[in-house]
Amino acid sequence: MIKTLSHQPDSILIYSLLILLLFGLLMLFTSSIVLSKEKTRSETNPTGTATYYFFHQILYGLIPGIILAYICSKISLNFFKVMSPLLLISSILLLILVLVPKFSFGSGGATRWIKIGFITFQPSEFAKLALSFYLAAFLAKKVKEKKIGSVKETILPFIVILSPFIILLLSQPDMGTLGILSIISLLMLFGARGSITHILFLISLGIVILFLSAFYFFPYQAERILTFLNPQEDVLERGYQINQSLIALGSGGILGRGLGNGIQKYNYLPQPMNDTIFAVWGEETGFIGSVIVIILFLMISWRGLIIAKRAPDVFSQLLGIGITSWIGMQAFLNIMAVSGLIPFSGMPLPFISYGSSALICSLIGAGVLINISRKTV
Repeated sequence: MIKTLSHQPDSILIYSLLILLLFGLLMLFTSSIVLSKEKTRSETNPTGTATYYFFHQILYGLIPGIILAYICSKISLNFFKVMSPLLLISSILLLILVLVPKFSFGSGGATRWIKIGFITFQPSEFAKLALSFYLAAFLAKKVKEKKIGSVKETILPFIVILSPFIILLLSQPDMGTLGILSIISLLMLFGARGSITHILFLISLGIVILFLSAFYFFPYQAERILTFLNPQEDVLERGYQINQSLIALGSGGILGRGLGNGIQKYNYLPQPMNDTIFAVWGEETGFIGSVIVIILFLMISWRGLIIAKRAPDVFSQLLGIGITSWIGMQAFLNIMAVSGLIPFSGMPLPFISYGSSALICSLIGAGVLINISRKTV
């Protein structure tokens, strides 16, 4: 019988997360100065305030996120397994609520938020957590029953579980989150030693859905793909964002222009504190600063996989894989998009991009990962 021991959490993971959070606050502050001043400019304050978004992120994202992360790092992992059905249903209901005009809030041509009073929340971020919990419990059960290779018992229910998310996220539309959820799900199925044939079939099915949605239902997604293939074709319209991102990264050189001295955030680069925040950082801190951030994400991904490998049971292993793949893949897909290696999809950079929902959910995921790291076999 394998004995499970409790010990101190993974210190490398914790220090990497803390350093990344500090870098994230620094990145947010410097990238949001212009937009903060524009938002707070008034007759009594003609120059505006440079720290509006910075303090908003701390008050509504960082502080509650750290509190929830601490709680999730302490409670029993079995709690997440028991609560996973309720969390899954809740996430689906919240995604449905996004489509209700009374509660929905849109921006940039997409409706992805719920707004109740002064509170704005993005349910798709919570969906990443909920799906990771539920799939970990579901696949762990199939592994225990030795039915992980069954089409009827595993693959068809797997597709049924994902279907509401596919439909609801396409309705927003939010292709970036849908892509991340698909990657999380497939990697968890792979981690549960699912059939490679089944996984390849699901990948093929996903490609078909992506093609149909991009070229038949959401033409702007097809435009993003075409812009990615030829970014110089329309530099003032479709190719504007990627070209400005590349200009920002390229002008940073090795050491950058200096923190706070970037030019692209002055209304040249769209979403300077959201999707393209890494480009602002690259412009101001150069190649060196960019590599440091990438190394931090690599450290978190490396420790996450080590933690998952050493987890005491299948549920914890799969949950570790799900959370690590979510944070790691989303980070590198965001950086690749900003660097012109893949089309833009609107994904935030975990722990860094502005957005309370994304930061809180990422910190909860990190807290659960720290919780898993407390156990060993």
